Amino acid sequence: MATHVITGAGSGIGAAVARRLHARGDELVLHARDAARAKELAAEFPGARTLVGDLSDPDKLSWAFSHQTLPDRVDSLLHIAGVVDLGEIGELTPKSWRHQLNVNLIAPAELTRHFLPQLRAARGHVIFVNSGAGLNAHAGWSAYAASKHGLKALADSLRQEEHGNGVRVTSVYPGRTASPMQAKVHQQEGKDYDPGRWIDPESVATTILMSLDLPRDAEVNDLTVRPGR
Repeated sequence: MATHVITGAGSGIGAAVARRLHARGDELVLHARDAARAKELAAEFPGARTLVGDLSDPDKLSWAFSHQTLPDRVDSLLHIAGVVDLGEIGELTPKSWRHQLNVNLIAPAELTRHFLPQLRAARGHVIFVNSGAGLNAHAGWSAYAASKHGLKALADSLRQEEHGNGVRVTSVYPGRTASPMQAKVHQQEGKDYDPGRWIDPESVATTILMSLDLPRDAEVNDLTVRPGR
């Protein structure tokens, strides 16, 4: 039975991935920002373990994890949680920059650091759910895109560093996906939100599981997923 550590399992792509892995009987360790959220996730995914820590404050993740039991084996670490706050450079505050960089980049780096021993032992897989903004930056998206460009650099470096240890690393770059985050983006853009126009989270989950289940003779490094409508 494989063990997967997942961030962002409460909604969108993360929830779709967690449901698929839970349905096939794999063991889940679901990250939650606080105890209340952990309780909700445990109820939604019976048998899953939870791990509490605030991704917006990565300096305290080590302390938080030291008071909890971490899994002895990690077959995959799936970084799916993320935040977005649009705004032009002339308007974005340092607080907004820090929040997006903390959650989208620094926290994934810190989580990866904590679970590397278990990933090496299992010859596991680290999957970073990035974004189209991690490949191309547009007006109004500077802070978010910077955090996602940094996430690509993190994944690329990790892949080279850990190849010899048998750890696979994949970056997935979804286009706009129907999710609560996308609803928030449309609100910030002042546009009406029609989820039918965008990628279903289940479709992105399918690509993630394909990468995860690929035989050991091959590895998906970068995978771009775009709306097909």
